Amino acid sequence: MATSVQLKSPAAESLWRVRLRLLRRSFGNNWSIFRESPLGLAGLVIILFYGLIAAAYPILINTVWDPEIYDPKHGYDMEQSMARAAAGLDMNPAPPSATHWLGTDPWGRDVFAQLSFSAAAEFFLGVIAALITVFIGTLVAALAAYFGRFVDTFFMRVADVMLLFPLISFFIVLSALIEDLNLYTLAVILGIVHGFGGIAIVLKSQAMTIKVKPFVDAARISGGNHFHIILSHIIPNLLPLSFLYMMFSVTTAIFSEAVLSFFGVINVHMSWGLMVQMANIAGYLQGDWMIKTWWLFFPPSLSITALCAAFYLVGRGFDEIVNPRLRRV
Repeated sequence: MATSVQLKSPAAESLWRVRLRLLRRSFGNNWSIFRESPLGLAGLVIILFYGLIAAAYPILINTVWDPEIYDPKHGYDMEQSMARAAAGLDMNPAPPSATHWLGTDPWGRDVFAQLSFSAAAEFFLGVIAALITVFIGTLVAALAAYFGRFVDTFFMRVADVMLLFPLISFFIVLSALIEDLNLYTLAVILGIVHGFGGIAIVLKSQAMTIKVKPFVDAARISGGNHFHIILSHIIPNLLPLSFLYMMFSVTTAIFSEAVLSFFGVINVHMSWGLMVQMANIAGYLQGDWMIKTWWLFFPPSLSITALCAAFYLVGRGFDEIVNPRLRRV
């Protein structure tokens, strides 16, 4: 049986080269604009720092650390505890040392191991929730702006309800109904609630301006159907603004997880919010104990604040790319 080999035409190959060149040029121009934002660069540095911390745990636990000592949930350093007891000191919590860089918690577990392990979970939660939020918000905004009338009214009323939705109270009630309210479930619910909420309203206003552009009218006159216009013209032009709000969505997701973990309403192996909650349960967030055992709450609290602020700052940097009026003259 004869086989035919389809070769790309020179015109198709040159088109891909042009697209690749334009993409490279666009990335270079946007990076040049982003570099001029000190806030954006500061946020990017913080994100990279915590990315390295998140990557450190699997490397250290598989090469250097003893899992029986540095497991974030079940680890225990018996040798250090016995040495402190022999010296007349409290076995745990122990202050930072060469063996335990951020000390140990009241149950003898390494605080840095907990911090490093939890960093990966925070990135997972934030990115998954933000992707779902942006996907739903962009699609809803494009449909509402393009079709208008009943579709617009329906989605905007849903967005109004989501804006008034008592999310923390809802998760507290939901934890009583669902036995395993984990990070993945939390990310999906946060993505759905926020995707149908405020981001849809903001993106819809931008989609309304795109809908009346000449290239959309040209696509409609040339025979393009509704979904071709939405997928090929409206949504691609919404993506820069969607990506901007993705940064802010990550911040919201990380902060929500920290609050819910502190209240103990989600089932997580270890997280920054849970680290603060365990220090509170053990009574180390009261009186002088907060100063004496600062390593129990200061590293996770600082990490929650810093990572949330970092994604917000990166969003501010992207805002200058999306909104030319914010750029320096």
